[in-house]
Amino acid sequence: MQLPEIPLPKVELPFDIPVLLHAPVDHFAIALPVVILLLELMNLFLRKKAISGISFFLILLTMIVTVAAYFTGLVDGKEAYPALSEAAKATLSEHKTLGVYLMLGTGVLLFFKLLSMLISKGLMKILYLLILIVYVVGVFEQGKEGGELVYKYGANVEQVKTLDDKIFDLEEALEEASEKAEPVQEESAPTVPESAPATVETPSVETTSAAELPAPAESVIEPAEVQPTQTVPVPQAVEAETVETVKTKVEEEVIKVQRMPEEMVQPKIPTH
Repeated sequence: MQLPEIPLPKVELPFDIPVLLHAPVDHFAIALPVVILLLELMNLFLRKKAISGISFFLILLTMIVTVAAYFTGLVDGKEAYPALSEAAKATLSEHKTLGVYLMLGTGVLLFFKLLSMLISKGLMKILYLLILIVYVVGVFEQGKEGGELVYKYGANVEQVKTLDDKIFDLEEALEEASEKAEPVQEESAPTVPESAPATVETPSVETTSAAELPAPAESVIEPAEVQPTQTVPVPQAVEAETVETVKTKVEEEVIKVQRMPEEMVQPKIPTH
């Protein structure tokens, strides 16, 4: 659920915060509330003022750490924002909003801790513990979102940023190459020729089948095989000459087949 944003006044620090300092500070901002909760649960049974005093001191330390986490997060978020995707930017915005609530929540937590120390009634202590538990749950949710920003979206990961820069350079180079290729394609577009080369279809010649030829005495001559009709593209200048040559060759083959002499049988002469 998206929390409503709480506008904060812009504060100019007298020093520069280095990048990548947010993660070390966050470890303390997450660990300290958990330690405070454990101490308060122990003190329900031990009822020691020393434990209550230590818890109060840790809450003050948590306030300082959350303020440091907020300002270091602004620096790291500003550094990571340009390289993030739209989903990552939305997650970063939610992370920042929840961080503001947690930073202000430490003040609320400190206020109820003081009330629980001044008013020794059990109802106030229970209310303070409930607020502390809600705060710890919010801290865990904040840590989960921070982990997603780093491990899922690569926020402030140097290798991811390097690869993103390379992809950006390649996309620019691809766009430039596409723009240069468009006029070249227009110039080299194929033109339709005015007339296609003429094609001559060789006539199919009917040959006399083997059954119609006179059979020889002892052997049957098979008819010559004629190549199937083919469509061959030829120039117009040699069209007539090619047709005549093909017809002449086919006719000569037919004549050779029809005039094949029969085998002569020598008569047997009786000898004495």
